[in-house]
Amino acid sequence: MPGRARIIVTNELPADLHWASAWQLREAVVTRRLSAVEVTRHFIERTARLDERTHAFFTLAADAALVQAEDIDRRIHRGEPVGPLAGVPISVKDQLWTKGIRTTGGSLVYVDHVPEQDSLHVLRVKAADGVIIGKTSTPEFGMFWRTVGRVAPECLNPWDPKRTAGGSSGGAAASVAAGFGPLALGTDAGGSIRLPAAMCGVLGVLPSNGRVPRHGSFGTTLFFSGVGPICRDTRDAAILLQLLAQPSVEDPLCRLDAAPDYLAQLDQGIAGLRLGWWEDRSVAREVDAAVIAAIRAAAFGLGSLGAHLVDDAVTFETDGIDKAWRVLDFVDRYAALGEALHGDPAARSKLTAYAQERFAWAKDVSGADYSRAVRRRAEFIRSFEAAFRNCDLVLSPTLGFTAPLIDSVGPAERIPALVAYTLAVNLAGFTAASIPCGFVDGLPIGLQVIAPPNQEALVLRAARAVEQAWPWTERKPVM
Repeated sequence: MPGRARIIVTNELPADLHWASAWQLREAVVTRRLSAVEVTRHFIERTARLDERTHAFFTLAADAALVQAEDIDRRIHRGEPVGPLAGVPISVKDQLWTKGIRTTGGSLVYVDHVPEQDSLHVLRVKAADGVIIGKTSTPEFGMFWRTVGRVAPECLNPWDPKRTAGGSSGGAAASVAAGFGPLALGTDAGGSIRLPAAMCGVLGVLPSNGRVPRHGSFGTTLFFSGVGPICRDTRDAAILLQLLAQPSVEDPLCRLDAAPDYLAQLDQGIAGLRLGWWEDRSVAREVDAAVIAAIRAAAFGLGSLGAHLVDDAVTFETDGIDKAWRVLDFVDRYAALGEALHGDPAARSKLTAYAQERFAWAKDVSGADYSRAVRRRAEFIRSFEAAFRNCDLVLSPTLGFTAPLIDSVGPAERIPALVAYTLAVNLAGFTAASIPCGFVDGLPIGLQVIAPPNQEALVLRAARAVEQAWPWTERKPVM
């Protein structure tokens, strides 16, 4: 990271509207400097013109978006109250249901599926007057680390189209990085928000288990599958997370307490916080030493903001957690969706190779295997909690290399080192964010900030401190 920058706070919109933050756009709309229709048309037209380069979207919902925008403008003209996302374009990962808008889950089985209801998350965005501009690409049911499948061409990285945008929320991250919208809804069961965010140079937030209710999507699991924001601005993340994180009777496993006020704590800084550094030496030969060194320098640079880096490095007992995660994740998806699809020869023939492989593997997992995985998860949570006795936040790489070249990996190849730092957080049920922290060889890298359950406000404070000291939005991909 460079030296600390002087921050100039301004509400002026950038010359290029597509790089404006969500809160700036909302302010421009409610003060009638811009209409919601003008903003919506700008992003729809930009996406339609440029997305051939990235394939970030499966479906653009231009007509429905303009109807939403027109209604918002009418209410503003009449002096009626509008929501905290009034006129803000937002994309939705195609795993989440959208009433009247095609939702495929990235699967040929559902290629023409149009839901009759919205997911809980989409309902909350609409209630806040966010404008749904379309559905971003996902691998089938969010089950692969590249956003590749049989519904549409693979999603490509805006910084280098020869590289992956990551997965499974690759379309969401690519859409934000490319300036197709300031906000995107993603999902994350093992790194699916944070990994694409790191590869595409944007902010991605994983809420802790149960903080955001689950209702209305393909591929939900009991322990994982968090829904969270992907964006370029920490304030935007706080606004969206505030909407998503309230309890709901639709999800019997969600938290029942009201979420803290994330905006109220956002600018409290990180002075006095104890920060630990976690570096997984078991994957040292599988990562890029230059990337690890750059992220480590960014992490230790937080000491200049008044935080205290603890002396002892953080370690976790990670033996067996990859298998435990696979059992819990794969079996839950099989129970919710895979059993019916894999058991139907016609449906099975439409599935990707990786979906067929996962469902077949899950079919043979025994009840005893599942019980052992639940126990290993409980043990791991204890070890994760122990690390936070001396730390308020744990810092790590989001991943130890830049976005891989697509041609360098097979279409269904799994890379264990890819999720070395993210999967553990999901298994423990903690909260984390991937924060842009620089570039290596012209490609973005991400710093992961981890906090205990229900401490999303602390993660957002850290992201905000980094954003203010070393602004990450100044460098943009050439589109």
